[in-house]
Amino acid sequence: MTGPGFDFADPEMRSSVTLGQSAPIDPNAPPAGVITPITPSLVQAQLASRPRTIPEDVQRLFAQPRPYTIGPSDIISVTVYDHPELQPLGGAVITQGGDPTGISGAPGFIVDDEGFIFFPYARRVKVGGLTESQAAEVIEGRIRSVIKDPQVSVRIAAFRSRRAYVDGEVRVPGTQIFTDVPMTLSEAINRAGGITQNGDRSFVTLTRNDVTTVINLVRLQELGVNPNRILLQSGDLVTVRNREDNKVFVMGEIVRPSSLPMRNGRLTLNEALGDVGGPNLGTSNPGQIYVIRNVGQEAPVLYHLNASNPSALALADNFYLQPRDVVYVDAVPLVQWNRVISLILPSAQAVTTGRNIVNP
Repeated sequence: MTGPGFDFADPEMRSSVTLGQSAPIDPNAPPAGVITPITPSLVQAQLASRPRTIPEDVQRLFAQPRPYTIGPSDIISVTVYDHPELQPLGGAVITQGGDPTGISGAPGFIVDDEGFIFFPYARRVKVGGLTESQAAEVIEGRIRSVIKDPQVSVRIAAFRSRRAYVDGEVRVPGTQIFTDVPMTLSEAINRAGGITQNGDRSFVTLTRNDVTTVINLVRLQELGVNPNRILLQSGDLVTVRNREDNKVFVMGEIVRPSSLPMRNGRLTLNEALGDVGGPNLGTSNPGQIYVIRNVGQEAPVLYHLNASNPSALALADNFYLQPRDVVYVDAVPLVQWNRVISLILPSAQAVTTGRNIVNP
């Protein structure tokens, strides 16, 4: 058994093969069932296996926008036409307790924790959970016995009862306050300044009630689904992940061994090899390009590309890598032999020198 690259140059003299394979006649053509060759049929199967529907956990986030309802800490403005005496005194905020948000609000009536406000002639009025027009009807009914044919208008002067949080790779991370404009996923990210260059549009997470859902914005767009269908709720946490969280590692006989971040969750084998400068022309064996993929607790899956034929690069351009994949380009047998010699020869020289000292 040998590791990648420790293969014999002469197939007829080859007695061991990479990773325990039985010796094939062609060293660049591994046997079936041990290593999966990258072929046109494999590429087609990979493309066919890509999801064509939206994951169920993402579908559960879809909702229809609903009218904004008044909540605790909101400040509402109540206007009774032809009765300016019913306006808040001096344009101050009228409240029955402290402002729980610590934010100075617009003139009006602040809604308490139970959803009530105190309005002249109506005393305590429950407006929590009502729309602006519904709250106006309730106040009209409560003051009708004092004011003839009252005309009441209710407007939300300050939205403060609901908020979501957006962090990660956005330009302005922080709190996003819900208003009468529906707080969709796209709206929240847009208010946060949009996704930065380091953001991964395929790796956006939404945490709600201690459950985190991964949202692939690129895939939603490919499926013709508008991300605005994802409606946020108060307390939601939206995180745009960094591209560095999903990497591919390229090593072996290449110009610049390194780790590569994926591009919005996409990176082909061809792109990975190109980004690191390609195989080293002097030491690499283009017929021995491997992709090592971890699949949980099971043994890694090995893919093999024989790129000794330039037409094989067309396959590499359609072979999509996955996060944490390892791309390994093997060396030519002569290079491996030189490495062994470079390790053995100094030791042999040291032994010879020692003998000469003992037996001059």
